[in-house]
Amino acid sequence: MALDVVVQSLLRVELFVGLKPRQVAELARRSDRLLYRPGQPLITEGQAGDAAVLIIAGDAVRIEGPGLANSEVEMIPEGSLVGELAMLVETVHTSTIIARGPIRAIRITREAVHAQIAEDPEMALQLSTNLARRLHGVADQLRRIDALLADIEQRTEADGLPPALPQFGPPALPTEAHRLH
Repeated sequence: MALDVVVQSLLRVELFVGLKPRQVAELARRSDRLLYRPGQPLITEGQAGDAAVLIIAGDAVRIEGPGLANSEVEMIPEGSLVGELAMLVETVHTSTIIARGPIRAIRITREAVHAQIAEDPEMALQLSTNLARRLHGVADQLRRIDALLADIEQRTEADGLPPALPQFGPPALPTEAHRLH
């Protein structure tokens, strides 16, 4: 896999937005190039993670993890970064994601990211800025959900009905797979 293809894919990852071209190129050089066969796991629920996987070409499915019903699967498209937390800190994967078809990917290890940050502390600042922005987005989503629930509760009380919670799925919080767009 050509270095420029890897760099272009990394530049579209939300977490890496704002990194300098030399930083992204170095991250690309430090990453492992992988090929996955159909059915092969990219990450496995319950296993300790030490790297993130960026799907360069092909797509995968999440077959186990939070928010999935028994026979339900979630499509993980090309350009997704899965297991991203594992490239930053020690963690256990909360989902199982397998290759749906052949996949070309890169694996970005925690060791490689930490080594690059030690050599380039400016990178740590940009990554933490990007993470903070995403956390603020999650907090905004939670505030909107809280306001929605409060509004429903007020309307229920005003109508003299017993309190009831709406039937909707879990909030759209970040998962281990993040689309590049």
